[in-house]
Amino acid sequence: MAPLVQLEAVSKVFGTGETAVRALTEVDLAVEAGEVVGLKGPSGSGKSTLLNVVACILEPSSGRLLLDGQVVWDGRYRIGDLRRLRRERIGFIFQFHNLLPFLDATENVALPMTLAGTDPGAARARARELLDYLQIGRRASAMPSRLSGGEAQRVAIARALANRPRVILADEPTAALDSERARVVMDLLRQVARDQQAAVLVVTHDEKIFDRFDRMVALRDGRVEQVEARAA
Repeated sequence: MAPLVQLEAVSKVFGTGETAVRALTEVDLAVEAGEVVGLKGPSGSGKSTLLNVVACILEPSSGRLLLDGQVVWDGRYRIGDLRRLRRERIGFIFQFHNLLPFLDATENVALPMTLAGTDPGAARARARELLDYLQIGRRASAMPSRLSGGEAQRVAIARALANRPRVILADEPTAALDSERARVVMDLLRQVARDQQAAVLVVTHDEKIFDRFDRMVALRDGRVEQVEARAA
């Protein structure tokens, strides 16, 4: 089976001429179904740029990007509706949960489904199912202001899973959490990867969770510097 995420010699250059900045240089990377891969490196190494390229937010300058075996970018985008692709195939988790403060946990999780056209009742039912799956069903009616940091991040994970994406992208998802809660969140992401056969790609500086990854990919100056197998 083809990897769910595959970058082939992907480069990204911002600007032109003497002011051009090369953020990524011929990056090769593949993430399989059920795999959790971490991206580490110093600030400015290209981690967030790479994540945004995979998310189809930033357009590569060269190379090829494939998602779930389908060519997404090869000289130009080969997908007509990028918003639909992001909505249906990609789940996003951020450093800060970004929950809407005027919606309770269930409503926050249901929102992306209703925006995609799911019946509101069915969206709420799946939201409750996801909150139970992530062991936070007891807080389904809580407003974001009443959730702890770890609870809010679980709700954010549930929201990212709402439309059953095969690719899950996380940008520093544990930076705001203490060591124990950070490990719980990463264990949940590992469970999601296995249970739903999703590819999970995580940008992190958080050394306390490095042992939760199947592989750590180190970037420096926009190039893959090292790949390490981590988790047993």
